[in-house]
Amino acid sequence: MSSTLHALAAIALWATLASLGTSLSHLPPFLLTGLALVIGSAMSWPLALRDRKAWAIPPCTLALGVYGLFGFHFLLFIALRHAPPVEANLVNYLWPLFMVVLAPVLLPGMSLRPLHVLAALLGFAGAAIAILGARGGAGASGASSYWGFLPALGSAFIWASYSLWTQRVPAFPTTAIGLFGLLSGALSLACHALLEPSVALSPHDWMLVVLCGLGPLGAAFFFWDLALKRGDARQIGILSYLTPLASTALLMLVTGRALSWSIALAAVLIISAAVMGTRAR
Repeated sequence: MSSTLHALAAIALWATLASLGTSLSHLPPFLLTGLALVIGSAMSWPLALRDRKAWAIPPCTLALGVYGLFGFHFLLFIALRHAPPVEANLVNYLWPLFMVVLAPVLLPGMSLRPLHVLAALLGFAGAAIAILGARGGAGASGASSYWGFLPALGSAFIWASYSLWTQRVPAFPTTAIGLFGLLSGALSLACHALLEPSVALSPHDWMLVVLCGLGPLGAAFFFWDLALKRGDARQIGILSYLTPLASTALLMLVTGRALSWSIALAAVLIISAAVMGTRAR
């Protein structure tokens, strides 16, 4: 399985997160994140039990993993609470652009070509159209707390830098992602206990939480790590722009909304950016 297919598998799973999140929007966000991350980490438990070296990683690598999985979700949920959600989500989707432009800064031997920059900007334009098109182009309310965009920007930087820095630390097995998720999930559940009210989950809630944990907050991280280990971070960053498009399209399908011109235009821009990025060698 090539790095591109691994990246596309992660993107496909992340595309389901908005639809699952909408169905579970009545649950406190830290509770949902904590449960899903712990469930997602369980996929690596059998191997970790059989082979103690599967989770034998340096403290700096473990800190990087928690920085990525917990830090990203923590800042994103703070942003979604204190800024208009659609616009905050748009700022968060700067992370693929950050991956492309930060690769030469954070990774040795990387160079940024004009075609990379053009593809990144084209992809971000498509992501913006896809997300804002779901709102009919509506802007943020003047009464909103715009400081909430700062943690959204921080979450974008964290995921981009985490994705790139995993290639700078000593090599670690992909199964160690399960340990990252387990500790990040525990921290999320601690935040839930401290900051959110306790709630009871129905059997239907548990089913959706398990799906969320096994997919976008579980297997997706393992696929993403394999893609980064085997592929070009700049090209993978460009492919990441498919995430907001696929996520928005699936959400529209689930909610019964018709395909709009903005989504069609976004598809053209994002696919063009992905093709352009993969050819910028």
